[in-house]
Amino acid sequence: MTYEPLHPTTPDPLRYGDAILYPPTVPEPRMLPAEIPPGIQYVILASGARTLAYTPTAPLEPVPVQRIPVWAKTTALLAPTVGGGIAAASIGLAYAAPGLIALTEALWAAVALIAAGGAALLLARTRRAPATTHITQHITSTGLFGRARGSIHHR
Repeated sequence: MTYEPLHPTTPDPLRYGDAILYPPTVPEPRMLPAEIPPGIQYVILASGARTLAYTPTAPLEPVPVQRIPVWAKTTALLAPTVGGGIAAASIGLAYAAPGLIALTEALWAAVALIAAGGAALLLARTRRAPATTHITQHITSTGLFGRARGSIHHR
């Protein structure tokens, strides 16, 4: 007796008008043993089917927990505070900008006024004529309603 598989692995070519009693079987893909990744093996199920399955390996060692440094925690907590301070300062500068512009213009006007006043003082000192005459007055009077008399001396 010759061995014949129940389901042929390659279907016979169909001709037009042939009745199809069962759907043609598609050959199952087979993996070579070298292609199977580690941790996977062929397993026979209770129904008798062979399949690939993960097999339990040695239990994984727990990864030691690394502590977060204190400086990193402090930096992470301060970052939003610093950002909020910068945001508040920028909003304050945006509101104060017109006033700051007016203040700088007023300061420049004051500097110009002081410079102009200093220049006027320098010009006044250089153009002042030397004093040539000196006048002295002596006034005397006798009594409450007496007549006043005086003298003027030119030098």
